[in-house]
Amino acid sequence: MSEEEKPKYRDIVEGIDALSLGISIVVAILLGVGIGLWLKNLFDAPWLLWLGVFWGVGGAVFNIYKAYKRELLEFEKIAQNPRYQIQQTKDEDED
Repeated sequence: MSEEEKPKYRDIVEGIDALSLGISIVVAILLGVGIGLWLKNLFDAPWLLWLGVFWGVGGAVFNIYKAYKRELLEFEKIAQNPRYQIQQTKDEDED
């Protein structure tokens, strides 16, 4: 896809997506804690709070993993670009 075919706001959307990782970590943990509190109050079992915390932290770790894989694919695309590959210099003075 050439530069002219890219959507106008693609770079802005990619930047917002990268910034949203921190927000998604906090939201995942808060959702897990909220669900844990709700289950704890519903069933009167304190261990359900810790289950919710575990779910929230697990969701946050999963979000980090997805962001890592997405960036890894982006770096692999860059590595395939001839502009960024290591080039051998031609040394003509090999006498």
